Amino acid sequence: MTPLILIAADLAAISILTFALYLRRHRRRDLVVSYLGMNVGVMAVAAALSGSAAGVGLGLGLFGVLSIIRLRSTELAQHEVAYYFSALALGLIAGLGIDPVWLPLALMAMILLVMFVGDHSRVLPAYRHQTVILDRAIAVDEDLYARLEEVVHGKVHSATVQELDLVNDKTVVDVRYAYIPATFPAATPAGKVAPGYLAAHPSADPAPSEPVPSEPAGLPVDPASAPASAPVHASAGAA
Repeated sequence: MTPLILIAADLAAISILTFALYLRRHRRRDLVVSYLGMNVGVMAVAAALSGSAAGVGLGLGLFGVLSIIRLRSTELAQHEVAYYFSALALGLIAGLGIDPVWLPLALMAMILLVMFVGDHSRVLPAYRHQTVILDRAIAVDEDLYARLEEVVHGKVHSATVQELDLVNDKTVVDVRYAYIPATFPAATPAGKVAPGYLAAHPSADPAPSEPVPSEPAGLPVDPASAPASAPVHASAGAA
């Protein structure tokens, strides 16, 4: 009866992991198929080996072999690797049939809870990572960080220069930053900056421009003082 309970628990756990957590958050169908197939396959092999004397050792060896498998078509992101190992762990826990029965059930629940919390959108939502290509070759760290913070609208925590091209005037940087849009200028009409940016950076307040004097209405315009580009109209009349 215990193996049936563990098999049912594993199927329920992998369904929650793939459909309720991964698919709803990341929308990648091909990895859902991979997680399901890997989990069920590992569980079946581990259950078949659990009756032998070397069942635990073979199960751990199987986990080590499967952990080095990588998809050759596309690269896995770090959160996808975490789901990958979670699917493997769920299959091994259910297949090995650890006694008492509440222990594997508790371990499965712990894995699901950790993935639910760790991959939640409210956990460190501002922290980002991306590769930025700048249109200038910047070798000074202070200038590089200042330019990156203008581009990414955030506080740069680390910047690793991957390519500094002095010929084509280009810099490729791997950036890890916290997205803080309120403290950086936003796009506004007529080239103005956001009020929040001026409050945080008083020195950035532009000086008011001097008013351009205009001719009073109704007064004749002297043709000699008119701009060279302005056409001069003349009318001929009878003397």
